[in-house]
Amino acid sequence: MKFILLIFFAAIATTASAQWYNVSSLLKKKAVRTPAVEMVPGRYVAKFNFDKRPPHPKIRPVIIDRSDYSLEAAEAVVMKEAQHNMRFRVYNDASYNFSELAHMYVKQNRYSEAKWYLLQSNNISREENDDKHTIQNLIDLATIKANMGDVELALQDLVEAHDLAVARSLNQFLETIDLAQQFIRQTKQPKIRPALIYADDAQNTAKDGQ
Repeated sequence: MKFILLIFFAAIATTASAQWYNVSSLLKKKAVRTPAVEMVPGRYVAKFNFDKRPPHPKIRPVIIDRSDYSLEAAEAVVMKEAQHNMRFRVYNDASYNFSELAHMYVKQNRYSEAKWYLLQSNNISREENDDKHTIQNLIDLATIKANMGDVELALQDLVEAHDLAVARSLNQFLETIDLAQQFIRQTKQPKIRPALIYADDAQNTAKDGQ
């Protein structure tokens, strides 16, 4: 009887160990990875191709002419700043304010006022030894004088600007000065009457003539 029980327990132990071996061997096996799915070329794949980026759009600046109201508002701001700089003796900044005012007056055909402010700006730039600004003012003065009919005085300003540019090795202005001289020599414009310079004077003259 004992011998039969011994054989029975030995058989059970052998079966259990065999099952444990099979389970452990299954756990030790490496996981098999499935192959990656290849994209089939077609119109939908080409549509979502992220390697090809769309070109950047070219944005062109829109240039809007200033109205009379905007020019008057800008003039008031610059004039106030110029008065402030003159009051506190910030003369170099005031010189640029006067040049900016002159450019505004040129757009309104107010040449006499533009000429006056450029002369004031030029006086300061000379005292401050701002040669670049002095040369630019002389070029602008020559253009205004030519528009007013003072061709000879305009050419004198350009000669002075040319000599100053050569003396200070500011060669970047030479081409501009030469072009301005050629333009003034070729186009001798008639002298503009004061009534055409000031809009207010023109209106007053028209009223007097009625």
